[in-house]
Amino acid sequence: MKRIISVFLICIGIAALAGCGGKSAADPEAAVYHKITAQQAKAMMDDGKQYTLVDVRTEAEYKDKRIDGAILIPVDVIGAQAAAKLPDKSARILVYCRSGNRSATAANILVDLGYTDVYDMGGINSWTYGTVSG
Repeated sequence: MKRIISVFLICIGIAALAGCGGKSAADPEAAVYHKITAQQAKAMMDDGKQYTLVDVRTEAEYKDKRIDGAILIPVDVIGAQAAAKLPDKSARILVYCRSGNRSATAANILVDLGYTDVYDMGGINSWTYGTVSG
């Protein structure tokens, strides 16, 4: 009888584990974004590989000052606009905001949507390589 109970408990444990299909943070294949510095972002922008630079601030902030070449997708609509504005889910995407909070939120949203090469470069406040306005 003890053997039957042991086998039953093992089967329940295996079934419970099999039902957990989500990826954990310890899963090396789990999609995550990468937090990088402004210096690392600048090096990536200069390395000759294609990238998309995404400003996730408001339209007013974007018009006031932005990194040249950035496209605007405000964090509050990035989930709805990502598919249209960022059609290649394997493309290199660099995300920034003002100080780093909204960029982290946006990077998480993109990863949740299936984007696989996402970099959070923090805020434009740390960017010392020049900006444009208008």
